Amino acid sequence: MLKTISKDLTKEHVETLVVPVCEDADIHDDRQVAALAKTAKKMAEFRGERKQKITFYSPVGIQADRVVFIGMGKKAALDREDLRAAAGRGVRVLLEGRLSRICLLAPSEKKVGLGLGDILTSLMEGAFLANDVLGTYKKEKHKQPLTEIVALVPAGREKEFSALAKQVTVNCGGTLLARQWVNMPANMKPPAVFADEIVRHADRAKLKTTILDNKALKQKKFGALLAVGAGSANKPRLVILEYNPAKRARKTVVLVGKGVVFDSGGINLKPSASLDTMKTDMAGAAAVAAALISTARLKPDLRVVGVMPLVENMLSGQALRPGDIVTSHSGKTVEVGNTDAEGRLILADAMSYAVKTFKPDVMVDVATLTGACVMALGEKIAGVFSNDAGLSQALVLAGEKTFERCWSMPMPDDYKSLLKSELADINNMSSTRYGGAITAALFLSEFAGDIPWAQLDISGPARNGKAFDYCPGGGSGFGVRLLLDMLGKI
Repeated sequence: MLKTISKDLTKEHVETLVVPVCEDADIHDDRQVAALAKTAKKMAEFRGERKQKITFYSPVGIQADRVVFIGMGKKAALDREDLRAAAGRGVRVLLEGRLSRICLLAPSEKKVGLGLGDILTSLMEGAFLANDVLGTYKKEKHKQPLTEIVALVPAGREKEFSALAKQVTVNCGGTLLARQWVNMPANMKPPAVFADEIVRHADRAKLKTTILDNKALKQKKFGALLAVGAGSANKPRLVILEYNPAKRARKTVVLVGKGVVFDSGGINLKPSASLDTMKTDMAGAAAVAAALISTARLKPDLRVVGVMPLVENMLSGQALRPGDIVTSHSGKTVEVGNTDAEGRLILADAMSYAVKTFKPDVMVDVATLTGACVMALGEKIAGVFSNDAGLSQALVLAGEKTFERCWSMPMPDDYKSLLKSELADINNMSSTRYGGAITAALFLSEFAGDIPWAQLDISGPARNGKAFDYCPGGGSGFGVRLLLDMLGKI
């Protein structure tokens, strides 16, 4: 579906050519395209500003049924995200028109100041990620995804970028898979079903897979995970995916993903306004599972392990109560200050298990962990909490490249006193209402051992309230491309 090719646009036909343009500069080497873009910017409704678009049909000099010009604003501000967004908007034009094939014209690397590899990657990512049609559960499908996405490369440079389309397909395919899982309604993904769904995809990628059921979790003393799941008829699962390179791995990296398939809040019941999106509280597990599946296809020289605790946080006579004390897998006792702070409980068990079992060199957990992080950073930026400056920086840099943005957050030692319990080793809830994202991360740090570890709080960007350039409303798949890029930086 996605490929890079070279074409002579004056002789070879394309169905739809999408051309990104700047309002204040010519950014294309092709003289026919540059002339047509200049004509387009003379039209009253199009000046090349961000979000603007205009379509020419069967223009003279170019063998295309239509040429769609997408505005990106001023050249000085142009970056990779503008190219992703432009390609995404181009795809959305075609989806609305029920067309099937798109051809993306890359601007001149010299004129925009970016390498051709970065330009092509950004265009293909934006197009691939936008080619995602929601409505899986609707009887009538009003839109169909494009069948072909082509990025044009200059003649003679085809071989240089021959592998790029495959890499983008793998990375972005993982993102679309994570979106699909996040958007799946809770009644269709109880822990056992979701575990089987993950393993089904992982088996295709030839990953080693393990599922620990309720009985195995009891035997291995996953006390915190079992306590969170006690109120639901749908019992917890722990899913483990392992990628082992053909040759000796230079490092072992463990990724842990929070998988609360529905979060009622438990006895500390969430307000009604929050409940309708709680099927998305497993976005961390979705990102980790999809990243492992993509990793198996990219074949890095790392050993990468994904650990996903899956649970449903519900109310019943057996549900976890405020004031209860549970013994975690690590042996630490935890006083439950709030049953809606359940994510850190299941992650604590998964992390301590991962440290003991896989002895990682690096560990990252991904979770829709706290509303406090959304209050701090908004809905588009994830918080990074880490005991290792290098790991934190790797995540932030990966976020800059993929536009899955992150911000490094503090973890002051003196805040640990806010988690003090008079009866247990630690409380899962802070004694103050402030700094909740920090205290949640400090809680998890108690179960990370002494290895480099980071917590990625994706509570804000895991879900889009409305569609944007290359993502429909709903699950965003945030974290997949970020994690894959990070693996190349550690």
